Amino acid sequence: METGTDMKLKETLKRVFGYDTFRGTQEQIIQHVMDGKNTFVIMPTGAGKSLCYQLPAITKEGTAIVISPLIALMKNQVDQMNAVGINARFLNSTLSKSEMTRVKKETLSGEVKLLYVAPESLTKESNVEFLKKSRISFVAVDEAHCISEWGHDFRPEYRRIKAIIKDLGDVPIVALTATATPKVQLDIMKNLEMENASVFQSSFNRTNLMYEVKPKKQAKKQLIKLVKEHKGESGIIYCLSRKKVEEIAEFLKVNGVNVAPYHAGMDSAVRMRNQDAFLNEDVDVVVATIAFGMGIDKPDVRYVVHYDAPKSIEGYYQETGRAGRDGIMSKVVMFYSYNDILKLEKFNKDKSVTERENAKYLLEEMALYAESAVCRRKQLLHYFGEEWHKENCEACDNCLHPRERFDGEELVTKVIEAVRQTEERFNLNHISNVLVGKKTEHVLSYSHDKLKIFGAGKDHDEHFWKSIIRQTLLNEFIAKDIENPGVFKLAQKGIDFLIDPFKVELVKDHEYETEGEEEEIEKETINTTAYDKVLFDMIKALRKKVAKEKGLPPYVIFQDPSMEEMATMYPTTIDDLIKIVGVGESKARKFGRPFLKLIEKYVEENDILTASDVLVKSAGVKSKNKIFIIQQIDRQIDLEEIAEAKEMKYENLIKEIENICYGGTKLNLDYYIDQLLDDDRQDDIYDYFLNAETDSIAEAMEELGEFYSEDEVRLMRIKFMSEYAH
Repeated sequence: METGTDMKLKETLKRVFGYDTFRGTQEQIIQHVMDGKNTFVIMPTGAGKSLCYQLPAITKEGTAIVISPLIALMKNQVDQMNAVGINARFLNSTLSKSEMTRVKKETLSGEVKLLYVAPESLTKESNVEFLKKSRISFVAVDEAHCISEWGHDFRPEYRRIKAIIKDLGDVPIVALTATATPKVQLDIMKNLEMENASVFQSSFNRTNLMYEVKPKKQAKKQLIKLVKEHKGESGIIYCLSRKKVEEIAEFLKVNGVNVAPYHAGMDSAVRMRNQDAFLNEDVDVVVATIAFGMGIDKPDVRYVVHYDAPKSIEGYYQETGRAGRDGIMSKVVMFYSYNDILKLEKFNKDKSVTERENAKYLLEEMALYAESAVCRRKQLLHYFGEEWHKENCEACDNCLHPRERFDGEELVTKVIEAVRQTEERFNLNHISNVLVGKKTEHVLSYSHDKLKIFGAGKDHDEHFWKSIIRQTLLNEFIAKDIENPGVFKLAQKGIDFLIDPFKVELVKDHEYETEGEEEEIEKETINTTAYDKVLFDMIKALRKKVAKEKGLPPYVIFQDPSMEEMATMYPTTIDDLIKIVGVGESKARKFGRPFLKLIEKYVEENDILTASDVLVKSAGVKSKNKIFIIQQIDRQIDLEEIAEAKEMKYENLIKEIENICYGGTKLNLDYYIDQLLDDDRQDDIYDYFLNAETDSIAEAMEELGEFYSEDEVRLMRIKFMSEYAH
């Protein structure tokens, strides 16, 4: 039979929040808070965590204090409460003196049901004195993971919360977090002195999210393709720096995407306007730093993209949790390059030793997650202390496109032995060093080079062993020490395995190249290792046919890098073709028609996204240097003078002129070449290039080197390509 309190809670749930029933463990949690007991809530983003303290605050006598680290989150939640007729206020540095006085007055008179307070505001004596006079129903510590140095968002001021709460009297505490590893959970409970609190932990499994990690190669092309696939749907793209946010937002805008940027460096009014535009569906996509999205309850975000690798799995999990809150299938994609991990490590160099070590551990976990070919869901759940025993989640790239598997019985045995022989006191790096037989200072100091297992895995490198150690962990043969994250202990399953081993299937890691998107975009030639080889062969055959018809060497028509990019970008119009590296307007109009016809037919037959949908904004942009050189050549200035004016070596200037020519610009160097070579000598080199199969300078020098210098041959090649190729 329902009590009066139960009925009141359900009536308030319907009247204020519009729900008929509670979700998951919400009802038990709320009842616990209503009974005045300390409560610890671990609930994934989007699972209804806020309701667990908002509903009891509305129903109980007095004011509930909500400690929250984010001003944007406070404002958002206060606005939501006020919109449904609940008096909620916040106390933080954005308030004027008169606004602060009004908030305190309303709280003391009992009008305020929820008072959101920044942890920094709690440290002010005047605020603590005011709170002592208030009738406080309970204190909710939101984003409680900020207490732990092992968490992804440590805030030193969170460490002082318990001492201040004690000053307020015997007040119940509700601690809430979306992302907490077992170690972080322990830290939260110790620090808030609530070891005896009831813990309510929901499953971390977001069944409607599809997880994918892509190598960060041609990331802009991949990004625009993804956004176009979700045209008209809401998406969030996270970048690590403000500069990158602006760059990607501008890139998407150029490509016709309805987009807005969001980062802390923007004017706050513009930032809020962009956030509201996203919430109100005036823009489809927000490109943001991780500051965006905290407390933003937009249920229909269909995809979340991490353009740069995140700083931790906690941060990654929290940010991906902003997708698909309505329960509909949604996509989360990370572009990964180990270069991003190295950059993030550099950002940590000014931190204290402890913070630096913790940050490094979190980054290493992030890299291992990205590179592992094990089920993404299994890895994420294991990280947060929850096991996933299904073979295939059917909703991550590793399960949908499984990599090669192999028998790992012997390898797992070596890992368990290494953990056992080093007395269960060491981390991933140390165990892998012992296995490969690396005599590091640390290994020698513990005499681990004398162990039987030392060097037992020297046939493989540390990276390989780190993957095997991690898979041994995910298969529950070893376990992490909760008190010392990163340190491995033997699990009972591992002890049993040494006595009675059995076949264990392991999987090969992904092998990501270290070249990142940034370097790639700066290059004159786009990296096209992923070109369509079938189309490339077709273009090459057509090039040979066209060259024969025109009596020219094939390389004059289009060079290999241009054809590779055509087989990547699929240009189907002259405008598209002009954007291809090494193809200027004159070359596109001179030779382009049959190639465009071929590509258009191929695209139609294979249903392919074309270059019209994928612009690479930075391709073909002329630097100031190049413009200066072109202008000086037009004015017939000697090359030595141009080199001197730009403080360049003469050889470097020739290379720059070659780049300009091969980038599609016709150059007339007759005024300069005529000073160096008479007509007969020019004809001699011309005839060579006209009949050569390649424009290679090395091959030309083998043939012509006795009579001509390399600079002369290079200059004549520029003249030849300008006249025949453009």
